[in-house]
Amino acid sequence: MCTVLAIVAAVLFLLAWLINAAEVSTNDIFTSTNVMLIGLALLALHVAGIGGGRATRGRRR
Repeated sequence: MCTVLAIVAAVLFLLAWLINAAEVSTNDIFTSTNVMLIGLALLALHVAGIGGGRATRGRRR
């Protein structure tokens, strides 16, 4: 459960790459850049420790 944000970010990066590689024309909101930025935001949240199922600060003894 701790890596859900990272997996979703990876899927969004793949989707952005496919949109860009296939040169799919989309509306202004669903561009490859916007999808990539959403994935980047999710990856930043994952790295920050937000969204994990357990505490990430310190060790319990």
